Amino acid sequence: MKQLIIVTGLSGSGKSIALRALEDSGYYCIDNLPATMLPNISAHLNTDEHDCVAISIDSRSAAIETLPAHIAQLKAHNIDTQVLFLESNVETLVKRFSETRRKHPLSRGSATLAESIALERDMLSSLGDLGHVIDTSFLSANTLRGWVKDIVAIEHTGLTLLFTSFGFKYGIPLDADFVFDVRCLPNPHYDPVLRELTGLDAKVGTFLADHEVVKEMLKDITAYLEKWLPCFVLDNRSYLTVAIGCTGGQHRSVYMVEQLRQRFKGTQKVLARHRQLK
Repeated sequence: MKQLIIVTGLSGSGKSIALRALEDSGYYCIDNLPATMLPNISAHLNTDEHDCVAISIDSRSAAIETLPAHIAQLKAHNIDTQVLFLESNVETLVKRFSETRRKHPLSRGSATLAESIALERDMLSSLGDLGHVIDTSFLSANTLRGWVKDIVAIEHTGLTLLFTSFGFKYGIPLDADFVFDVRCLPNPHYDPVLRELTGLDAKVGTFLADHEVVKEMLKDITAYLEKWLPCFVLDNRSYLTVAIGCTGGQHRSVYMVEQLRQRFKGTQKVLARHRQLK
């Protein structure tokens, strides 16, 4: 089956980086295609030698509001169509535009940069439901490239369960479907031996596993997801993002994500991300 990935989202959120990552993964890439030209893609793909194609579409595209209908049409033509929607918070977007000295594509007249970002967010608000949302607010370019490559490496059929660790001090991920707060658990940060380690280290794992409250929290989150996952599968969701947060995103949330990854990897397609780890 032909595979098509549509990359869209807010300007400055990393669409160009994602498209280059897809090109590195063997996809034939088309940048900034008008949404009105998508109906022609199905006929082209059925005769073209490229089995995997990625297309970037942004808010400047003509008739962007027709994108959902065009995607439905592509799927009806037996083309495996996935959508990556890149998102970021206002502060990060303002900083990125300021650093690059680029003009926002929707900047007109006396509109400020923040106002242009808000306008674009409103224009694209319905597109996030079409596929997988990635919050790039705290991601380096290398991390985003790695995440995109992880996504295309897995089988596209069915639901993928994505666990993300994060630190509340940096804000809740915009792409989370569920958020679990584990700040009530014992904190390895207060142990000088463990402070500079992470939840990926065995010593931190041993420290947390020795506390009954950690086991109870893990058991309850697991039971909740096991109960409700079938509903999301029936809803034909491609991705379900579960965010686990502690204070700094270094110890407790990382450990819990790794434990959940192990518990679900035998029954679901699973990805794990650690937003605050380098």
